Amino acid sequence: MDRDAYLEGAIRDVLSGDDTTLDDRIGHTALMFATSGAMADADRLITHWHALTERPVPALLPGAVQARAWAMLFEAREAWPEWAAAMTPLDLDAEERAHDAYLARRVSDLDGLLGGSPIGETVSHLGPSRPDRLREAVARGDLDAWAEIASKQARPDVAVLAATRRLAPRLAAGADPLGLGGWPELCAGSLVAALYERYPPDTGSWREMISGVLRLRGVGTAPPAASLRTIGAAEARLGLRLPDDYREFLMTCDGLPADVVFPRLLGTAELRAEGGVVVIADPAVVLLTSAGEQWRTVEIDPALGTTVHPTFRALLERHLLLLAQSA
Repeated sequence: MDRDAYLEGAIRDVLSGDDTTLDDRIGHTALMFATSGAMADADRLITHWHALTERPVPALLPGAVQARAWAMLFEAREAWPEWAAAMTPLDLDAEERAHDAYLARRVSDLDGLLGGSPIGETVSHLGPSRPDRLREAVARGDLDAWAEIASKQARPDVAVLAATRRLAPRLAAGADPLGLGGWPELCAGSLVAALYERYPPDTGSWREMISGVLRLRGVGTAPPAASLRTIGAAEARLGLRLPDDYREFLMTCDGLPADVVFPRLLGTAELRAEGGVVVIADPAVVLLTSAGEQWRTVEIDPALGTTVHPTFRALLERHLLLLAQSA
């Protein structure tokens, strides 16, 4: 599997595919993560998908083999994430027998005819058939042979592997037959970011947005709001009128504590102006600048460079989005 091509296609499906295409891609990617020992990345991806799309989890299971694969992995882990509660419980003994029969089935040249309909299924048995090397490898429990075949596929058939009950414990323990290593974390982060681009969250009022920031940061309550009198005194000291949206922020909370990636936002008493630029953070990496009556919020990042936001609210919305993506 070409990882770069897979990720490029996955991002494209998330950003512009229809709902079915999106769900199919998220389902395949998450199962591939889980099959490679990266269950935490699979859980993260599905949790964000579910929260943003509000579609039922079974939409990620296009067929019986996919549902069986998750069930076998959960049994092997002896743990079920919250999102899995929406899945239909399966009789795993019956599923194991069904999967063994599926692995033994030969491949027909007419497979898939008529879109997998009952008639097409019947017709497929009438055509010439041959052994399926990938299923044979799985039936033998040969992960190396499976990986040799699956790694050449644009979308490796991970479901047939994970649905094999006797192999699921090895996968849950981190066997990683595709050799993905740390790639699932990178891939999951990129797809979560794409999901938020497709489904931008409603940040709500100032109070709702700030509550969301603090909740995702895992810290307590915001400082008390600044009064109009306090803000007016600060403006008199600075010799300018602050932009309206920043004043609204101060009237909701007079500054914000720092977190691991975002600086402390100053309260009104600490604001200072230097050459027409208002420093609103400590360290001084968030600034308010004006060109005539038009204000901009400048964010300076030593690693990523300088970002100019059209408003102060846009800066906080971006911070909230990054917090949500990394949750």
